[in-house]
Amino acid sequence: MSIYQFEAKSIKGEEVPMSRYEGQVVLIVNTASKCGFTPQYTGLQELYERYKDSGFTILGFPCNQFGGQEPGDEEEIQSFCSLNYGVSFPIFSKVDVNGEKAHPLFAYLTEAVPGILGSRSIKWNFTKFLIGRDGKPVKRFAPQEKPEELAKELKTLL
Repeated sequence: MSIYQFEAKSIKGEEVPMSRYEGQVVLIVNTASKCGFTPQYTGLQELYERYKDSGFTILGFPCNQFGGQEPGDEEEIQSFCSLNYGVSFPIFSKVDVNGEKAHPLFAYLTEAVPGILGSRSIKWNFTKFLIGRDGKPVKRFAPQEKPEELAKELKTLL
């Protein structure tokens, strides 16, 4: 199994097969616009800019499950990301990452790389999943781990 078996709706409403990213190193992040970790968009964009030509991409998945910190609709989210942080990596439509309505991609990710103490749920916004070129999850990073701290592990996969 790999992320390539899944698809997700882009922020513009297009169904995107994850196989579109086959052969790339991918960082999947659940995001929010009104979170204490929201400034991580800056670090994510810098990471993306630095490594995108080496076969790396970031996929952002807005989520409103944590303190209602992503209340906007798709248009508001896209505008916020672009205007405030210059985000140019792919952003998807809002999803649930935990519970019965969790997007299947996140159900897979949390099963493949459980969090601390084996938790199969996501604790908060800006949890990050690093995916190898084979589409298999390699590592999970906690929200407080800044994007720039991922560069060393990312470089080993590139």
